[in-house]
Amino acid sequence: MEKLTTMHCEACRVGAPLVTEAEIKVLHAQIPHWNIIQENNINRLQRVFKFNNFAEALTFTNKAGALAEENGHHPDILTAYGQVTITWWSHKIKGLHKNDFIMAAKTDELQ
Repeated sequence: MEKLTTMHCEACRVGAPLVTEAEIKVLHAQIPHWNIIQENNINRLQRVFKFNNFAEALTFTNKAGALAEENGHHPDILTAYGQVTITWWSHKIKGLHKNDFIMAAKTDELQ
């Protein structure tokens, strides 16, 4: 399988298919530091990134925001002293799409 970091997001529209359990296993293997969580009955990818201080966390937040804008796919980002929590999922389909795994892998490269 192609590395997630070399892939590009595709336009996701209402009705696009969610990733299957089998696809999740294959894709998740490439981003092992991300947890699959469920919030409001919606599967999401989430990771907490640790930093030495708020300034470093804010710098990472800005990089993650720029990445999201560049790809037209936007996560929830929570910035706190010494940490940033990033949560990816596809709002239009209320769950996980291949795009979310691609963006998680690209987010890992920012650190």
